[in-house]
Amino acid sequence: MTSAVTTDTSARPGYGQLLRTPGALGFVLPGFAARLPFGMLTISILLLVQHTTGSYGSAGIVAAVTGISMALSAPLMGIFTDRFGQSAVLVPVVLAHAAAVGGLAALALAGAPVWALALAAVPTGASVPQVGPMVRARWAARLEGSPLLPTAAAFESVTDEFTFVVGPVLATALCTGVHPAAGLVTEATLTLLGGLLFAARRASQPTTHAPTATGEKRAFALSHPGLRVLIFAFLGIGAVFGGMQVSLAAFSNEIGNPGANGLLYGVFAAGNMIAGIAMGAVAWKIGPRRRLILGYIGLTAAASVLWAAHSMILLGALGLVVGLFIAPALITGYTMVEQLVPANARTEAFTWLTGSIAFGQAIAVILAGRLTDAHGSSYGFMVPMAATALALATLLAMRAKLAPKAPSRIVNASAAAAASASGTEAAARTAAAAGTEVTARSEAAPRTEVRTEAASRSDVAPRNRVNERGMGHRVPVTVD
Repeated sequence: MTSAVTTDTSARPGYGQLLRTPGALGFVLPGFAARLPFGMLTISILLLVQHTTGSYGSAGIVAAVTGISMALSAPLMGIFTDRFGQSAVLVPVVLAHAAAVGGLAALALAGAPVWALALAAVPTGASVPQVGPMVRARWAARLEGSPLLPTAAAFESVTDEFTFVVGPVLATALCTGVHPAAGLVTEATLTLLGGLLFAARRASQPTTHAPTATGEKRAFALSHPGLRVLIFAFLGIGAVFGGMQVSLAAFSNEIGNPGANGLLYGVFAAGNMIAGIAMGAVAWKIGPRRRLILGYIGLTAAASVLWAAHSMILLGALGLVVGLFIAPALITGYTMVEQLVPANARTEAFTWLTGSIAFGQAIAVILAGRLTDAHGSSYGFMVPMAATALALATLLAMRAKLAPKAPSRIVNASAAAAASASGTEAAARTAAAAGTEVTARSEAAPRTEVRTEAASRSDVAPRNRVNERGMGHRVPVTVD
């Protein structure tokens, strides 16, 4: 069991305090403009390809190839971003994405075969700019060690969910009301303009971490075992998104009300948004590892009964509950990156998580589509059930990998005094064995100081101190 103790005595952190962070709005607003098109891409491809081929199956293949391509390229984009900087990567990427989307749209309108469209979907997905991870990396760099960091993760989750609510609605309106290719054209235009605007905000970019002349080696994010565990967890979350999209659409057709799909998915997304807002407003007293496991247990339990719902009201209620449990798992996972991965690999780490969601979503779309075609929507809902159960089993088995290194702790005066009274002799023996000298002082603000022998010989040598706070100070404690 580890504990982390902070000395922040300010009021509970909230969204207002977060957005008043100096320079925050300078990257939050263009970041939102650049990531809004992400929610338009999949549905725009589905509607255009279905219009030109007359097949939802063909449209699903092209959309799945796009998602898998994005999932595989995202970590590489994160590595380059950590090394060369966000602007250096983002500018050529958004230019390439606009060109790739234009090529895919042109091929679809020209009646190209499915294999050609799938081939064009590869660069389309591979060039999707990872703006969300870049925004999270800016928050992590700006708020490192701050109690506002979980609030920032919650804010980003709400922003992502808002994107996935507004994006599909906008794309559907454009594709059905203007032109079948209007959704893709708008997606490419917004990605290009928003990405260039975001890249221009250089002042808030995290520091790059290029190899140094001293031969310093850069540790890749995937080398940290805690991140690998989080990737499994996020694959399960992606499977929930993909399985719900297909199965809700199939259920709506089965009950003879195709328009209910938008309402049901909106309720599911609303649950995610509500929980995300609440996550940022609560001052949690349990550690992130425990929050992640508890949230995932709830997500797995809720996803495991979706297949049994046979009425629109019951399915809507269950979808709301599933959404309520996604946000705690998603937000906590992103927050833990700051503890598990060093700063020089965080953008890469965020892209691994984002890519794992996209990969899980793409695989779930394929599996749920086949199951619903063969057996109906109830079998499609078994994909989220199986995926979350497998991810939860991985989390429980590998939870020790999610423990961060023990931070330095600040304790109050009474605790230090008790430890000093009961363990002075033992501390002296330990210090002697380690080659250290223990000096105890009694002052107005009592403290205990531990010094190495090297430090006693040189004023330049660093000191490790355990400071004691008075009884009148409020010291929030987080226990995991």
